[in-house]
Amino acid sequence: MAEEVKVSKVEKTKGKFVRYVKDVRNELKRVIWPTKSQLINNTITVLVMCIIVGILIWLLDLGFGALYNLIY
Repeated sequence: MAEEVKVSKVEKTKGKFVRYVKDVRNELKRVIWPTKSQLINNTITVLVMCIIVGILIWLLDLGFGALYNLIY
């Protein structure tokens, strides 16, 4: 009979971690990173939308506050 090789739990965990890191590196190699102009354009778009939504929420809060003051 062949001897069974017992692998400790620590070695199994270490092997899984190493495989995970290799998989992450391979996955990052496949990512299509944006160009500088795309990055700037997307950043500006996000900032403008955040400002618009912030103003909208502020106006709604102002309106509901005025409505609350009229009722109570």
